[in-house]
Amino acid sequence: MIPYAFTIFLSAFLLFQVQPLMGKYLLPWFGGAPAVWTTCMLFYQVLLLGGYAYAHWTVSRLDPRVQRRVHVGFLLASTALAVLLLFVWKSPILPPPAWKPDGAASPTAQILGLLGAGVGLPYFLLATTSPVLQVWFRRLRPGTSPYRLYALSNLGSLLALLSYPFVVEPALTLKAQALVWGMGYAVFTVLCAWCLHLTPVLEPTPPVCGARDERPAAVELADAGASGSRHPYWLWVSLAACPSMLLLAITNQMCEDVAAIPFLWILPLALYLVSLIICFDRAKWYARAIFGPLLALAVGGACVVLYRGVEIGIVTQVAVYCLALFASCMVCHGELVRLKPDSRHLTAFYVMVSTGGALGGVSVGLIAPQLFRGFWEVHAGLWLTCLLAVLLWVCDPRSWLREGRLWPALLVLVGADALAIHLLAGGLPNVVGGGLRAVPLLWLAGPVALAILAALGAAVPWL
Repeated sequence: MIPYAFTIFLSAFLLFQVQPLMGKYLLPWFGGAPAVWTTCMLFYQVLLLGGYAYAHWTVSRLDPRVQRRVHVGFLLASTALAVLLLFVWKSPILPPPAWKPDGAASPTAQILGLLGAGVGLPYFLLATTSPVLQVWFRRLRPGTSPYRLYALSNLGSLLALLSYPFVVEPALTLKAQALVWGMGYAVFTVLCAWCLHLTPVLEPTPPVCGARDERPAAVELADAGASGSRHPYWLWVSLAACPSMLLLAITNQMCEDVAAIPFLWILPLALYLVSLIICFDRAKWYARAIFGPLLALAVGGACVVLYRGVEIGIVTQVAVYCLALFASCMVCHGELVRLKPDSRHLTAFYVMVSTGGALGGVSVGLIAPQLFRGFWEVHAGLWLTCLLAVLLWVCDPRSWLREGRLWPALLVLVGADALAIHLLAGGLPNVVGGGLRAVPLLWLAGPVALAILAALGAAVPWL
């Protein structure tokens, strides 16, 4: 257990230490624009999806012995590449000043290219570590649920983010940070190879009497109506996409209204990771009766801040935006944990989660700038989160919504309606680039959505 836990922790730590490092290094190259961090996050989310897809493919399609050789081979190749870059670039991951763009090409494409050249392969392999080692841990300890290792992974990510602005950044130059990171990656390669060496390649032994895999009640309800084979893939994707979308949208909003500084990149991401740690550590930490009303309160506060803008102090803006992000993440990640499958389907679950994360990043980083004429991503993200939450609460036969206590859902919908009214007051033609016209029926969006979802809940008694 200890080698797996330490390796997963170190991989997550390195994964999230390199994000602010690269962001700070590239920020001056592109004029200090907040979009630099959004593009970096898009790159990391897409590469995370690729890493999880690779993990799912190797675990489900390759013989265990071949899995071991392939994964260790990639790790050794990436370490050798980092050593080569150390001699060529004088840094294992930072492109030299000669690579600085001239401003003629698209900044998004240039940032993605620089990140791919510097940390592409190591980041990809770090991203694969958590799902791969969780599967191999399940092979070693078949009676133990591996999902708590995912919470440990997020704890490592959180410590990496919090230590960067307070410990790493003041103490080391960027080149020194990159060198230390490269040394840590070499240690990670050795630890990962050791874990794979410890893991048996034969079929796991049956679990001891009384041991069982953790199986959430929501999945049992779903499987009961589908011969034990159906999983809510679209919900996994949606519940991961909404927090990802809000993470980038709120980070952009704060950087636009305050300043593009690393602390305002790290704080939202830290809250995002805290919600993952809490929810995946124990499902009982997420209580709908608490976080449903908190989401309604947070959405209402966000509406006020979005409407009044610079009239509100910076500290209040940051606090309200962070509360809205944390409440949304807790609701989405809490519901995601309630719907997580048996650990036999662990890699497929992580692929869907990372797909949602990548879709959220693409929607803010690529689609929103082409679709909207202003910063409307926060509005869209909060609206979608509220809608998805009510959908889940209505369709779950054991939720307080189905037991007759409707007031928390009504509070959420009031907040969502306030966003719709704010859109309407601002003039929808000025919001959407396509020239759509404002429709008074938008005022009724919340009640109409509740009526439709109530009908769905009556027709679909399980998720």
